[in-house]
Amino acid sequence: MASLNVYSALVVLFFTRAAAMATKENDQIIKDNNCENKMGLPCVLEAFTSIFKTGTISSKCCGELVGFGKVCHTTLVKRTLENPLFKDLSPARIIVKSIQTWNICLALIDSPSPSA
Repeated sequence: MASLNVYSALVVLFFTRAAAMATKENDQIIKDNNCENKMGLPCVLEAFTSIFKTGTISSKCCGELVGFGKVCHTTLVKRTLENPLFKDLSPARIIVKSIQTWNICLALIDSPSPSA
């Protein structure tokens, strides 16, 4: 029984360390890419609502999101999921919504605008 407790403690330690390493890695990516300063607050809130709640994202904010870059977008979504405030959310569902939002915005930005 004691070996089971030691094993359990080691498993918890491994996952805690892995989570801490992932957080540090994501923080470094955010810092290296200057991710925190690439989008205006209104569009950050709109993108957040589109991904983490229920809502849509405007074409203006899609432009900012695509300009933000895929690396920053993906990393900040992952970093948000690491926050204990969002522990009850389904990471798989959030990742799917994140990819959908990115693809919608990319298609919107890449599509030619109608002639005036």
